[in-house]
Order: sequence, then structure tokens, then C-alpha cells
Amino acid sequence: MVCCEDTRRTGRLLQHAGIRARSLKVVNDHTEHGAVADVLARLAVGDLVAVVSDAGMPGISDPGEQLVAAAVAAGYPVEVVPGPSAAVSALVGSGLPAGRFVFEGFLPRKGSGRTERIAAVAPERRTVVLYEAPHRVARTLADLAAACGDDRRVVLARELTKLHEESWRGTLAQAVAHVAEVEPRGEYVLVLDGAPEPAAVTDEAITAALAVARAAGASTRDAVSEVVAQLGVAKRRAYDLATAKPA
Repeated sequence: MVCCEDTRRTGRLLQHAGIRARSLKVVNDHTEHGAVADVLARLAVGDLVAVVSDAGMPGISDPGEQLVAAAVAAGYPVEVVPGPSAAVSALVGSGLPAGRFVFEGFLPRKGSGRTERIAAVAPERRTVVLYEAPHRVARTLADLAAACGDDRRVVLARELTKLHEESWRGTLAQAVAHVAEVEPRGEYVLVLDGAPEPAAVTDEAITAALAVARAAGASTRDAVSEVVAQLGVAKRRAYDLATAKPA
């Protein structure tokens, strides 16, 4: 059995490759959970079950993750034949650092979940790979620019390994302007440069922050705690500066 997102599309592909499947089963975001029992039943009688997707890699922001988890939990072997992966393809072709990266998939569409995820992405030092739909890419780029700054580098890759594959490179501010001028089409991968290394905090900056906290009525202990949380410096360093005697 072949589990696929679209039986017509996969059927044409199998026919082109000269492969005959005994049966095709639709497995998409809406049907994957219900397909688990059927897949396990097939495996129990010795059948081979393949999972394919219309584009990209099954299980990576595509159907397949639940089926794999169920098969592994039931003790069946899972073999992976690597296919096109939009995340890795975009990362390698981006020209941004690829030695360390984080894959965030699709951001939450709204609410506190989206705000919190973007806030977590902004200071990430590793290259960040995101997926986005064409009708939401403009909003996502604007939100990222607000959180990360206009000058953060980004690559917009769309329709990777397909006929209309395209990559655009620039800053977040330029990307916002670009998608305002050119209507986004196709599925997008956003490859975002990692956050720059934060500037070193000087003793003068710590002392000034301590003075502000104390002026607001904080005790030495509370002022130190506030400055540690605010500037991300070591508590011992802040305490030593707070208790140092004037020269």
C-alpha cells in the first residue's frame, strides 16, 4: 500500500516510474490519525507500506509523522529513502551559515503562541529555517522585521525543486518591500540569519543600571537581581560593582 496526499498525483508518478501499487490510501492532515489502524493492520500481515508526499519530505511539516511514530511504537522497522527537503535545500542554497541551524516549521497563525515563538526566534544565534504559505508570508516578514530588526539578512526560497523555483536574498526590510511589490506565489521557505553576538556589557553600564534601580527605591540585593535579569551579566560581577567603595 502507498499512503499519499493525492491519489491522482501519486498515481501518475507511479505510472511514470513503472511501479504498480496494490492500493493507494489518502493520508493528509485530516486523515492521518484515522489511517494509523489500517497501516498497522497491513504491517501485521507482512505487507509493505510506503509513505509519500506531494512535495518535500514526509514527516517534516507534511503527513507521515504519526504513521512513523505508530510503526516504531509497534516494533516495525522504518526505512527512510531521502527525498527533496525544502528546509535543507533552502538552507544549503541560502549562502547563510549552515553548520548550525534550527528548524521552526510553520509559525502559529495568531495569538500568544505566535508572539512567543517570534520572540524566541529573534535572539536565536543559529540560522533559522521557517515555512510559510504565500498568503501569510508578508505578515510574517513584517513581524520578523519588528522583532529582529530591519537589517537581519533573510533568504526567501519558493517552489524548491519545482518548475518555478526561485530564491531572493536581502534584509528583512527589503523583503517586506519585495513581497509588497511582487505577489507571493507557491510555498515559501524563509532562511533567517542568526542574531549577531550581543555587545559586551561594560562596568559603566552595569553601574548606571544599578544607580537607576537604587534611585527607584530598590535595595542593593534587589538592584543586583534587576540588573542581572536586565543585562544578562553574572550576579557576582553585578554584586561586586554594587558594593565597591568609591575610589
